[in-house]
Amino acid sequence: MDSLITAAALKLASGDALGALNYIALRDDPPALALRGVAVAQLGDLSRAKTLLRRAARGFGARNAISRARCLVAQAEIALVSRDLSEAAKPIDHARTVLERHGDRANAAHAGYLTIRRLLLIGRLDQAERAIEGFDPAPLPTASRAAYELAVAGVAIRRLKIKAARAALSQAETLARQTGIPSLVAEVEEAARALERPAARMIARGGEQTLRLDDVEALLTSDALVFDACRRAVRCAGKVISLKTRPVLFALARALAEAWPAAAPRGALLARAFHARHADESHRARLRVEIGRLRRALDGAASIDATKSGFQLTPRSGGGVVVLAPPTDEAHGSVLALLSDGEAWSSSALALALAVSPRTVQRALDDLAAAGKALPTGRGRARRWMTPPMPGFPTTLLLPAAGPAGLA
Repeated sequence: MDSLITAAALKLASGDALGALNYIALRDDPPALALRGVAVAQLGDLSRAKTLLRRAARGFGARNAISRARCLVAQAEIALVSRDLSEAAKPIDHARTVLERHGDRANAAHAGYLTIRRLLLIGRLDQAERAIEGFDPAPLPTASRAAYELAVAGVAIRRLKIKAARAALSQAETLARQTGIPSLVAEVEEAARALERPAARMIARGGEQTLRLDDVEALLTSDALVFDACRRAVRCAGKVISLKTRPVLFALARALAEAWPAAAPRGALLARAFHARHADESHRARLRVEIGRLRRALDGAASIDATKSGFQLTPRSGGGVVVLAPPTDEAHGSVLALLSDGEAWSSSALALALAVSPRTVQRALDDLAAAGKALPTGRGRARRWMTPPMPGFPTTLLLPAAGPAGLA
């Protein structure tokens, strides 16, 4: 490897993308193209970065399989940052196999980390946890190990294992400070601040209380009967009754829980479940049917009794009844939650992450755009969606730092 390539790789390893480009900006040989692609991606021009990396991969060809595989890993990471989640999955496994076969443990480990990161983004927590259990982060360079700890913390947060999440974030902060890369330090600090922000609301006995993630974890391990409006589930003593695919039943359950310990009037139940402004006998008959279904679904956790004015919920446990709701009753809250990470998402990636149809996501995005809460960029297949810019430090791309071996 020549001295300019080595110097550029060392600059990238220290987080100095502009310094790296000073050495290789005018070169078009495959090693220089690959390093230029990584540097340009770190500077935020993802489209140009993809072009450069594709050119580098073609230049390396089949004769230099290991360098070509490294380019594929870098392209996969750009796809993740671009939220092209389907495209990101294609080259990772093949590239990881090639890198392992040639003894490049560091880049093979980075490919494994990207797989975990993608599973986390699309909500495949079981698969992400299994991948973490079988993953050895030791070969990763320090910057990538910090990013890996962020992914571990992300899984722990979604599992509401807040103690484990804090431990992973603490480790990520230590590693990030060792690198001396300001953007990485800021990324870790922003992730840590998420633990201190309001995560949900607890509605009980006509009042509301804002909860942090620690509070949510404590609530779900208590003996209270919790109607979880974030996941459309009922939780009690470690038992989870999912009503995710039964929205009418959960709407009735939430209305009964919010009215507890009083009875919920029939008119309020009809309005909540069926959006009926003027209820007739058919609505009341359907309400009785749905209440019967809800009784069977909640069997063992609570009973539902008819009263003169409506229906009353009675928990089996003595811990009371609470509703766990999102921080706001924002329409299309799940879409906004994904967009809030600061990255630009494609509608297909949002549909994949939320496990809904692309048309459902597109309707939500159109509504959010009309309300000024989501902004589109680009046209056609290149269109991406993001929330309006807010003051503060933006989320940035943290590609693997190339060592002296670089991508040559």
